[in-house]
Amino acid sequence: MPNNIQRSRFAVARILILFFITSCFARAATHAIEHRSSEQARASVVPVGVVLDLDSPLGTMADLCMEMAVSDFYAAHPNYTTRLRLHTKTAKSVLEANFAVLEMLQHEEVHGIVGTQDPIEETFFVELGEKVHMPIISFTARTSTLSYKENRYFVRATPDDAIQAQVLATICQGFEWHEVVVLYEDTDYGNQFLSYMNKAFQEVEIRLAYGIAFSSSAEDSHLVQQLDKLRTQQTRVFVVHMNPYLGFRLFNLAKKVGVMSEGFAWIMTDSLSNFVNSMDTVTRDSMQGVLGIRPYISHSEDLESFQERWKRNMILKNTTGPLMKLNAYCLWAYDAVTALAIAIENIAPLNSTLFDINVTRNGTDKRLRISRIGPQLLDKLSSTKFRGLSGDFELVDGKLKQSAFEIFNVIGNGEKSVGYWTRNRGITRELNSTGTTIYSTSVKELKSITWPGDSVIRPKGWAIPATGKLRVGLPWKHGFTEFVNVIIDPATKQTNATGFSISIFLATLDLLPFPINYEFYHYNDTKNIDWSYDDMLHEIPQKFDMVVGDTTIWAPRAAYVDFSLPYSESGVILVVKNKKPFDMWIFVKPLRWDLWLAIIVACFLMGIVLHILERRVTREDTDLLSANTERPRMVYWSPVAVLAFPERNMVSNNWSFFVLVVWLFMAFILMQSYTANLSAILTVDQLKFAFSDNYYIGCQEGSFMKEFLIEQLHISASRLRTYSSAEDYHNAMSLGSKNGGIDAIFDEIPYMKLFLNKYDSQYKMVGPTYRTGGFSFAFPRGSPLVSHFSKAIMDVTQGPNMTAIEQENFGPGYSSQDPLSSTISQQTSSLTLHDFAGLFLIIGSVTIFALFCSETTIGRKVIDKAENFIPDCLRSKTSQGNSMQNSRADDGDLGQGRDDEEIPEPVQDNVSNPREDTDARVVGEVELIHEIGSSNSQNFGMRIECNEERRNS
Repeated sequence: MPNNIQRSRFAVARILILFFITSCFARAATHAIEHRSSEQARASVVPVGVVLDLDSPLGTMADLCMEMAVSDFYAAHPNYTTRLRLHTKTAKSVLEANFAVLEMLQHEEVHGIVGTQDPIEETFFVELGEKVHMPIISFTARTSTLSYKENRYFVRATPDDAIQAQVLATICQGFEWHEVVVLYEDTDYGNQFLSYMNKAFQEVEIRLAYGIAFSSSAEDSHLVQQLDKLRTQQTRVFVVHMNPYLGFRLFNLAKKVGVMSEGFAWIMTDSLSNFVNSMDTVTRDSMQGVLGIRPYISHSEDLESFQERWKRNMILKNTTGPLMKLNAYCLWAYDAVTALAIAIENIAPLNSTLFDINVTRNGTDKRLRISRIGPQLLDKLSSTKFRGLSGDFELVDGKLKQSAFEIFNVIGNGEKSVGYWTRNRGITRELNSTGTTIYSTSVKELKSITWPGDSVIRPKGWAIPATGKLRVGLPWKHGFTEFVNVIIDPATKQTNATGFSISIFLATLDLLPFPINYEFYHYNDTKNIDWSYDDMLHEIPQKFDMVVGDTTIWAPRAAYVDFSLPYSESGVILVVKNKKPFDMWIFVKPLRWDLWLAIIVACFLMGIVLHILERRVTREDTDLLSANTERPRMVYWSPVAVLAFPERNMVSNNWSFFVLVVWLFMAFILMQSYTANLSAILTVDQLKFAFSDNYYIGCQEGSFMKEFLIEQLHISASRLRTYSSAEDYHNAMSLGSKNGGIDAIFDEIPYMKLFLNKYDSQYKMVGPTYRTGGFSFAFPRGSPLVSHFSKAIMDVTQGPNMTAIEQENFGPGYSSQDPLSSTISQQTSSLTLHDFAGLFLIIGSVTIFALFCSETTIGRKVIDKAENFIPDCLRSKTSQGNSMQNSRADDGDLGQGRDDEEIPEPVQDNVSNPREDTDARVVGEVELIHEIGSSNSQNFGMRIECNEERRNS
């Protein structure tokens, strides 16, 4: 009993002590609350509205983050003179959001709005912010349909999607994916993102094959239908940009359809990447191997502390519904509220009058007031910089500046960071790594990636469709089977083919960097004459994955198919019959009549000139050369005879010899020109072609030539007749238009070369060559096979085996490297007088100069002076040389006596008769000629002429 009483006393004492301690803490807490309340009462309170869907996971998370942001900010800055107060309104629809904003403007007198969780709300919020001069802050909007100047009051506390599109383009460029399919949500934001993607991909020469828009409420059946189409296409790279609810459903169905297997590549934007830590196990399993990009958020102690506190508060606040993990959107909301609190403090002190007088705006009867501090708040917010939970907070043109993105890979129960992207360095393995600052697009910087289907091999970005074999279409042709000759096995009905186009196709397969299984399918098996290549190309890709054959690259066809590089010659030419001008008088055709007449007249005048020049030769001198009876005939015929007997001496006068030399030069040029032109006439067919009034033109059936002639050359369709083979062309040309045939053929160069080689000189091409693209392989629009086949075609056509392929299909001696014959001129090829006018001018000038010097007194005196001047110059130089030698001799004899010098005998002045001296010299010259021979008779004639002139003078 005493023990029980003692225990009771101890219990009472403990209770009293606990009561005392509790009372002390309560008083201290009350004092602190009263102190804070007094401080808050002294601070200026600025209301800010928040519009969220509190029933959604993102809305609930963002609301808690913003509340914690206000609490954390003022706990860290208790001495600030302003206090930010959040007025939160829940809105599940766009209409409710609009009414909530209007209500807050009227009754709460807010100076800013944080929200716009739904992209549709943006339009109304932006317009309202411009009207009342109030900042509208969004932590979810990534794009905007309006420019920064048009919506200055709309602030996006998120990175711009244009930067994200640039990141995607760099990644695809690094993996060498040339085509991409974009799957996006059918909203304004989705369409805007697609435009960003298209622009970014064009800068790096990546083709956006197509985009598939999905409604937010799309049913699973529609998603499966679109995914099944993707499975049958060649492109294997898909970019997904949509909200988490739609995106996660899409991936679940993609795995069931079979497009999450090996060879496929999937990339998701941050609209999904920011929520991967909140998806369930089934969705994560379906997204194995997917690449994701998201704005990089650096880890810090403040972030870890906030995450722990946020988890505890989230558990206490969210008792029902799924619990999402903290993501970037929540951190952006936290930093946006913090930035707003800093901006409000920077415009303090605030007075009680914060609004202007009431005005009516926006066509509504609601009376709204314009904020006076709105413009100041916007300016301070735009210049605010600090280190937030999401990283460095800085606004540039109303958007959050983001310098780095994280690239990660979904693996197992989590994700693996494989690299980063920065504005300055591009793709990099580590952010803090040192080294070069050159922008890199190399994916070698990334860590190892596991692709869909647990594959470690990088997807090529395209693949043969799910049919397993490449369906190669072939035209069933009636003629020109040298290019494509379809052969069908009657037993198995299997299609096979030979020909030049098939040989090129098989040669390119060996040069592709990957193996291809193919199967031939023919077109026009009924041999319908109304078939066309255009109809066959329209069957791509429904029936054919590509078309191999003599298919011409033509601009209208490029609207629905893509072509590889050409493997044949290009161009369209006109072929007509040859009209050979051979007759018995063909030998006169090389020169025209005026040139023949000029030559005859020149010969006659030359004979007269030579007669004039030769008549001054003395009879004694003439007898030394030829008989008197032969002289006139020799002179008159010397212009012609000198050509036939060049070894004979036809003239005696030096000037006659000079004229004949020039005439011989002219005659040589005329003879060579005559020979060359006669050879051309005998070897090249001269064409004189012109369409008759009832002409018809042939073209090949099934080709584009008929449409080309009608649209490009404006030839009436009634004048065109189609044929299928070279034999049909020849038969029609043989008949002519008057007998139901044709007068000419318009077709492509490869066909016409075969036609001309087969029928040799019966036909000739004329006129200009009209440009076309040449023969090529056709593919579906955007097919990645185009670039690979184009490169292989270049290697084949420029390789050493091209000539062998041509001769194998077209016969020995054929080569596309041989130049085609040029267009034959419609004018005659005879040479005219005008062509040799300069030559006749030279010979005429020389003849006149010879007559002037030989037959005129002035000319003879000029020549005499020239003849005397040259020997005098030579004698003066000789005498000067002798005098110098004598002076040297005198210098050498200075040591000897004068007695030894020989005194020259006086020269006798024997004056003889000049006539006798001349005759003596003539006799000496004659004797000299007899010693030298007849080969030097011309020199003799020149001496005779000089002696005669001296006698006459």
